[in-house]
Amino acid sequence: MNDSMSLGIHRIWKDIFLHQMNPCPGTQLLDVAGGTGDIAFRFINYVRSQREHQVRQKLRTHQNLSWQEITKLYQEEEHKSLGGSHVVVCDINKEMLKVGKQKSQRLGYAEGLSWVLGNAEELPFNNDSFDVYTIAFGIRNVTHIDQALQEAYRVLKPGGRFLCLEFSRVNNSLVSSLYDLYSFQVIPVLGEVIAGDWKAYQYLVESIRCFLTQEELKELMEDVGFLKVEYRNLGSGIVAIHSGFKL
Repeated sequence: MNDSMSLGIHRIWKDIFLHQMNPCPGTQLLDVAGGTGDIAFRFINYVRSQREHQVRQKLRTHQNLSWQEITKLYQEEEHKSLGGSHVVVCDINKEMLKVGKQKSQRLGYAEGLSWVLGNAEELPFNNDSFDVYTIAFGIRNVTHIDQALQEAYRVLKPGGRFLCLEFSRVNNSLVSSLYDLYSFQVIPVLGEVIAGDWKAYQYLVESIRCFLTQEELKELMEDVGFLKVEYRNLGSGIVAIHSGFKL
């Protein structure tokens, strides 16, 4: 349904989200409301690519190694392809976690990945546990956003980063008119045709329009204690990436 509603653009937004995170091998990530695994799988792919680049750089500095030594080095590095990175997917919905787990098995993701049932407003993790906290298209559905932000701040390590990808407010009048037409006239119809649920997708559209503006979410993050808070609009503000640090 996400593909149908966004014409596949949500995949590009998530790729941009990961590149803005720019995680390195060793990063400990908490992905909240990420039961489908979309962010977690991208994280693993990104870190694995970074790790492979590190190995190639290491080999270039050892030009005099024999082929046996090179093979041994590759075999050693293969067992730590994520360089100690780990992603915990936390979601309040058991069924979404089940979908994510099945998807990970089908796609072959096993190393550096775990699944936890939990509430964004009361996370089951110790203080100062993660380098990065992400929530993609999930914070809009949290009842008490301020509490979820406080929990995000609590579980991040000092120097840790909060990243949120969410629908936001369009800042271009022409795009806004076209977006409203698509949202209110097309998305509910797609919901009825594909999922058999007009009302749920009508509510989805309305909930997006009622959500916080970019500046309002930025202010909430700053009230919790995040510093260097900024946001980046994608698609003229159809979605926005908010970033802040625990310093």
